[in-house]
Amino acid sequence: MTTGSAGPAVSVIGVRKAFGPTVAVDDVSFAIKAGSVHALLGENGAGKSTIVKLLSGLLQPDAGRIEINGSAVALSSPRAAHAQGIQTAFQEMTLVRDLSVLDNMMLPYAPMGITGMVRRKQARAAVAQHLGRLGFAVDLDAEVGRLDLALQQKIEIARAIYRNPRILLLDEPTSTLSGGDVDWLGRLIAGLKSEGKTIVFISHRMREVRAFCDTLTVLRNGQHIMTGDVSAISDADVIEKIVGRSIAQTFPPRPADPSVFGEPVLSARGLRAGVKLEDASFDLRKGEILGIAGLQGMGQLDLFLACFGMAEIKAGHILVDGQKAAITSPVDAMRPNIGIGFVPEDRKTEGLFLKLSGKTNASIPVIGRFAPHGLIRAGREEAAVRQAFGTVEVNERALWTRAGAFSGGNQQKIAISKWLVAQSRILLLFDPTRGIDVGTKHELYVMMRDFTNAGGAILFHSTEIPELVHLCDRVLVLYGGRLAAEIAGADLTEGAIMRPALGHDGAPRGAAA
Repeated sequence: MTTGSAGPAVSVIGVRKAFGPTVAVDDVSFAIKAGSVHALLGENGAGKSTIVKLLSGLLQPDAGRIEINGSAVALSSPRAAHAQGIQTAFQEMTLVRDLSVLDNMMLPYAPMGITGMVRRKQARAAVAQHLGRLGFAVDLDAEVGRLDLALQQKIEIARAIYRNPRILLLDEPTSTLSGGDVDWLGRLIAGLKSEGKTIVFISHRMREVRAFCDTLTVLRNGQHIMTGDVSAISDADVIEKIVGRSIAQTFPPRPADPSVFGEPVLSARGLRAGVKLEDASFDLRKGEILGIAGLQGMGQLDLFLACFGMAEIKAGHILVDGQKAAITSPVDAMRPNIGIGFVPEDRKTEGLFLKLSGKTNASIPVIGRFAPHGLIRAGREEAAVRQAFGTVEVNERALWTRAGAFSGGNQQKIAISKWLVAQSRILLLFDPTRGIDVGTKHELYVMMRDFTNAGGAILFHSTEIPELVHLCDRVLVLYGGRLAAEIAGADLTEGAIMRPALGHDGAPRGAAA
């Protein structure tokens, strides 16, 4: 890739930001060339989000300064940032869930008539034309909260671009996107760059950094580690600079002999559920990580929800330990004789109560176990949660600190730990590494393998195909709501997954081999 003009569009000079005793950004300095695509990398909690909020006008630095096109600016509010041509598409989306797509696209700059009324007809035409140029269609009257996460993320990005920024901040834009949507974003970034826009791209996915970005900056523990050309540094060196150590083997080894797996603990026969799952049959065995692959909307979410009692089963049935099981609600799934735990794709809205402590989040699914006579035995509760936190390596301050105060990686660890507290023996993990840094991903991979080595079983969906290839013992591919392929052993490659995922391997079938 080639960069734009030599001068910096953004300069961060000696910036410091602290929240009480916690220093989030410590004397950070780096520059971003105008007309370039610049990656901002680091672990969760490294300071990336703080930098984004400083550039977005949501926070102000305690020391240092920010320059835009060579001039010092005071980004005292989002409107002040907008006035400097800065727009942000956040990972933790700022869309108003109860409003329509059109209303969200207009906020906060809706066209007004001389009477003070919003010109909705004019706005509708302009928004429809804008989305058409970006290459995706959506019902402008649809309530945003009812749309899937991938479409919400695309709307978040589209709204930022609609405001015609000179500098666009993309905060983990692909964390909810997969397949064609990531390609769509790549084309969008290339088009914006050709127009001379400057783009700051925050991501944990090196493949996308290499595909989209010219330069990169690495932060660690709130400090600047390096800035340089993407082409001049290897993935291994980037990871080492991000985590401060070498991760010699990202994925833990799989059992060499599949015969070590036990009897099926969770099975489905002819399962049709929810809106998109048409026909699925499989066996998840004790000690196994079974992957579920598929492009967005192929029925994988309905499959996971059905197994946890959250989607209506219209045909077929679920078996636990070889026996038909009536799982009509999460309460059924969590019963000790079934023992299923579910980590959903959106931890902030579906997996955690952000205003409650980590301890409360971890114990709440089975709080009755710690209150046999209606009074919580705090000592027993804390001991169980502390043990789970130790297993997932989350800081013990999560015992008393609200979950929302932690980085995304630690929030995900808390979301997983509650099923360890519940003593679940079957985990349903739906894209659990979304928006997680490489170091925390490695820790979660090790935790998953330790869990199955101890006799647990995991049903695992990921939008990152390499995770399915290197972490799973077998992978089932969904296409059109049906199981289209089962892949294992030496045949388990990215190409072998993507061909049936795109419908290229013949007609889908209803049962796994």
